[in-house]
Amino acid sequence: MNSVQQEVDERSNLTGTNKFELLLFRLGGDENGERSELFGINVFKIREIVAMPEITTVAGAMPHVLGVVNLRGQIIQVLDLPAIAGVKPKTGLNIMLVTEFARTTQAFAVESVEEIVRLDWNQVMSAEHSAGSGMVTSIARLPEENGQPGRLAQVLDVETILRNMNPDAGPEINRQTVGATIQIKPGSVVLAADDSVVARALIEQGLEAMGLPFIMAKSGKEAWDQLNSIANAAESEGRSVHDKVALVLTDLEMPEMDGFTLTRSIKKSGRFANMPVIIHSSLSGTTNEEHVKNVQADAYVAKFSAEDLANTIRRVLRQ
Repeated sequence: MNSVQQEVDERSNLTGTNKFELLLFRLGGDENGERSELFGINVFKIREIVAMPEITTVAGAMPHVLGVVNLRGQIIQVLDLPAIAGVKPKTGLNIMLVTEFARTTQAFAVESVEEIVRLDWNQVMSAEHSAGSGMVTSIARLPEENGQPGRLAQVLDVETILRNMNPDAGPEINRQTVGATIQIKPGSVVLAADDSVVARALIEQGLEAMGLPFIMAKSGKEAWDQLNSIANAAESEGRSVHDKVALVLTDLEMPEMDGFTLTRSIKKSGRFANMPVIIHSSLSGTTNEEHVKNVQADAYVAKFSAEDLANTIRRVLRQ
C-alpha cells in the first residue's frame, strides 16, 4: 500500500497528451464475496490512501455512512463503498481512500487496492448506456497482459454517488442565485461538455437559469466534433463560428478526450481563434489550476456553484 501511496504523490503532470492515471481497487463480489470486479478512480481525486483507521459511528447517520474519522485534525465522513455498490467484501473493509473534489473531502472504504495504471482517455468508453445504477461513468480498457485481452475497470462517478447518498443536499439553482440573464449574440449557444449525468443536469439547470441556450456533449471528443460541425455549417452560410458558439464550457475528466486536450485543440486551431473556454471541474488544487493556464483556458471554476459559474461566464464574456 505504501508504494501505491508513493505513486499517488508523484503524479502531477499527465495533461499534455490526453493521458491520466487510474487507481484500481476492489470492493467485493456476490454474497460469498466471489466474482470481485475491478473499479477505478482518477488518481488526481485521491488525496491519500490509508489503512482503515478506527471509525466513530454517528447517531442517525444516513445508510451506508460508516461514521467519521479524525485524520490529522480533520473530521472526515467515511462511506461504505461496497454497500453502495451492492457487493460484499470477502476480507473486510481494509483500506480508506481519502478524496478531494467538488469543494469537499470525504473517504471511501474499500476492500483492497490493486495498482495504478496509466491510460489514454481514448481507452475509456462511456458507460451511460450500460446496465447499472448510474454510479459508473465509464469503462476503462486496461492493457493486454501476456497476450491476453486486457481487463475492464469500472470508473466510478463519484458525483452521482454523493448526490444519490443525499439527494436533497444539492445546490439551489434559480434566477436569484445566478443573477440577471446573461446576454450572448442572438442565435449563438454555449457548448458544454461533461460525462457525469448528475453534473450535466446541474449545468443544464444553471444555464437555463442564466437564460443561456446550450448544446450539451458527453465527452471532449463529442464537443470537438460538434464544434467543427457547427463551424462547417457557419462557413457554408458565409458566417463565423463565433456567430453560433459564444463559449465552450468543459469538464476535465471525460472518456475519449479530456478537457485539457479539448481546450488545447481549440486554442491551437486558427479556425477557433479567440473562442472563450471555461474549464468547469471537480478536480481542484494548484497543480490542476496551473495546467489550466498551460492550455490557455480563459477561466477555471470549481464544481458546483451556479453563482460562481454565472460570475465566471460574465467575467469571460466581459458583462
